[in-house]
Amino acid sequence: MQPGQQPRQMQPSGVASKYGDGQQAWAQVPNQIPIQQGMSMGGYYPPTQAVLALVLSILGVVACSICTAIPGLILANSALKVTDSMPGHPDAGMAKAAQVVGWIVIGLTLLGIIGYALLFGVLIASESGSM
Repeated sequence: MQPGQQPRQMQPSGVASKYGDGQQAWAQVPNQIPIQQGMSMGGYYPPTQAVLALVLSILGVVACSICTAIPGLILANSALKVTDSMPGHPDAGMAKAAQVVGWIVIGLTLLGIIGYALLFGVLIASESGSM
């Protein structure tokens, strides 16, 4: 812009005027996005550890059982706190899936431990009864 020249005024389009984004929205400071009540800002959500939680929970199913399921469950719970405070957060489903898989792995591990304890109890009882 050259000295002494007036800045060009931006005018709303006919479509913007028809749907209520008329002069009041364009009267704001230039380079500002007009946000009205009921419009979501969209775009920014705080980061979570939902991906890591899901990886650790699935790793518990495949190989490491409770050693990775518990940290996965802890991370999933912290991610769910963040996603519950921000409706529409894209990591909400992944955090919930990590929590469910983590609890399933913990339950299966506990059932396995109880099963082995019963098996050893039966073996010990049968050996002491045969003498």
